[in-house]
Amino acid sequence: MLEDAPDSDAAKDTVDALRTAVHGVDGADALVGGTTAESLDTARAADRDLTTVVPVVLLVVLAVLIGLLRALVAPVLLLATVVVSYLAALGASNLLFEHVLGYAGVDWSIPLMGFVFLVALGIDYNIFLMHRVREETARLGVTRGVLEGLTSTGGVITSAGVVLAATFAVFAGLPLVTMAQMGVLVGIGVLLDTFLVRTVMVPALALDLGRLFWWPGRLFREAPRPDGDTGSGRTPETREPVAGTTA
Repeated sequence: MLEDAPDSDAAKDTVDALRTAVHGVDGADALVGGTTAESLDTARAADRDLTTVVPVVLLVVLAVLIGLLRALVAPVLLLATVVVSYLAALGASNLLFEHVLGYAGVDWSIPLMGFVFLVALGIDYNIFLMHRVREETARLGVTRGVLEGLTSTGGVITSAGVVLAATFAVFAGLPLVTMAQMGVLVGIGVLLDTFLVRTVMVPALALDLGRLFWWPGRLFREAPRPDGDTGSGRTPETREPVAGTTA
């Protein structure tokens, strides 16, 4: 029996020391079990899954965004906003768990499951918004295209986000700690994504970067400009003469 508390770092170090000792005995084929050992294995498995799944998911999502938007800058920035939104939601929910709801911490499975849920939902909203923005940019130019795309889809995205956050918030009332924490995390993440990231941050990035947002795609070269230029970098060869000057 361990002398230290089962959930303490000292107990986990003892388990590691026991495993090293028994594995060094030839033919022993011994295993070290118990509550502390199971918790240690679960935590390490969750960390391993997190470092394996997260890069794969991000690469797949990036490839989908590049294929859809025909650009590189926009997909990278959109993916970055999703990651930032997830980290903000994870931090906010952790503070809520420990200082408001009275949980000792976050369940091992929450970071990975929350990441999968929030990335999937955030990318859905990104695709919905930016595909419409891309269509309007090709027709109206960068600035008007962003504003028109946001106007057309903002209400739908906001409504969907509120409904989805309310749905996951129901999980917070369940007696299962994992489900309750999942509901809180995803609910906070969806609200952040809906009201801050998708309706403020992403349009602001698109407006600030202008045509560079669509580099190196066709919109970067050919999107209409406010003055009527095609955006190819060439000025019109002929212009109406100004009164009092020669053409």
